[in-house]
Amino acid sequence: MTTPKFTQADMDAVSDNPEWTEADFAAARPFTEAFPELAAKMQRQRGPQKRPTKVSTTIRLSPDVIAYFKAGGDGWQSRIDEALKQWVTEHRA
Repeated sequence: MTTPKFTQADMDAVSDNPEWTEADFAAARPFTEAFPELAAKMQRQRGPQKRPTKVSTTIRLSPDVIAYFKAGGDGWQSRIDEALKQWVTEHRA
C-alpha cells in the first residue's frame, strides 16, 4: 500500500488550524481563566469513599427491570441494591 504524498500547499489548502504567531501566544490565556465555570466542573472528581461498603461488579439485567428503576430518576442503582438486599433478607435461610 502506497502512502499518499501531500505537498505543503495541499496541507495549507485544507488546514483550519494555522500555526500560532508570536501575537497569538502573547494574547493567549489559560483555560481556567478563559472558561472558569467549565474548568471548575471539569476538576470536580468524586473522592474516596468514607466507608467503602459496596463492591463494583457487572450484572446483566432485563431491559424492563432497568427501565423501571431508571424511571425513578437518579439513584436507580442504589434502589436496585436496596431491592436486592430486601430480597436477601426475606429469603435468607
